[in-house]
Amino acid sequence: MRVLVLGAGALGGYFGGRLVEAGSAEVAFLVRPARRDALARDGLAINSPFGAWRGAVSAITAEEARPGWDVILLSCKAYDLEAAIAAIRPAVDARTAILPVLNGLSHLAALDAAFGPARVLGGLAKIQAALAPDGTVRQFNDWRWITFGERDGAMSDRVRAIEAAFAPTKGVVATAVPDVMMRMWEKIVHLGTAAIGTVLMRANVGEIARAGGTPFLHRMLDRNAAIAAAAGYPMREAFLSEFRTVFADTAAAYSTSMLRDLEAGGRTEAEHILGFLLDRARAAGVPEEIHEATLLHARAYDQRRAAGRLPRA
Repeated sequence: MRVLVLGAGALGGYFGGRLVEAGSAEVAFLVRPARRDALARDGLAINSPFGAWRGAVSAITAEEARPGWDVILLSCKAYDLEAAIAAIRPAVDARTAILPVLNGLSHLAALDAAFGPARVLGGLAKIQAALAPDGTVRQFNDWRWITFGERDGAMSDRVRAIEAAFAPTKGVVATAVPDVMMRMWEKIVHLGTAAIGTVLMRANVGEIARAGGTPFLHRMLDRNAAIAAAAGYPMREAFLSEFRTVFADTAAAYSTSMLRDLEAGGRTEAEHILGFLLDRARAAGVPEEIHEATLLHARAYDQRRAAGRLPRA
């Protein structure tokens, strides 16, 4: 299997690097020139509870992209999606499956429009990792899951082949599933709830719970579940019970990348996640005022960031 990974950051670097380490696929990373040069000089390094690894990898730039890939693993931030589509377009041909592991759901429409729905799989990743200043991919805990499937529920040869390529990798649990759209809706329900809490309160889940915020988080979980149900994806009670427990845990360090981006003065995926949920809340007749307030909070932050008026530590 030939796998092209867009980017060699936290997600792409980890999952693609583990494939290279296992030798179970022919992998190349589609990166910017500076990252290509760094990879050529230093290789790709992973620091992980499942074992450190450093090795030589193949890296190309967008100008060098050509067809001939079985899978393109798309792990960019949602706000980079348009640029990512342009970068991978020359590499896509009739054999190519595109596996996006972006947060949320709204990227599917853009990918469908660019490449056709038949090429675009559903997918999600559960991992806490970051790219260190020295270019090392650092994994922080035992989260190591990548889940994918055909959006129509078929267990096709191509999703089974992707699963097989990941089977010998260290520190990855890769699963092809027949219900990937339900899995993606589950993720946006719990991620959207956590994002609302952490963005509004500027605190992690445990801090919010210790402040008395568990009923608020449970209320938002129920509202997001109602949004999913209106879209045809009612949440399982076991799922809701699991996340009611998570949002009641006063010791939880669970945060969101959106909060980390806010605190670092970076761009956020607010429109992709919070904007999507707000639109769906309005369409479903679900109370929307908290979704609206959270999105306005993020948009106001964007205005201050664009004006260079963020506080400096």
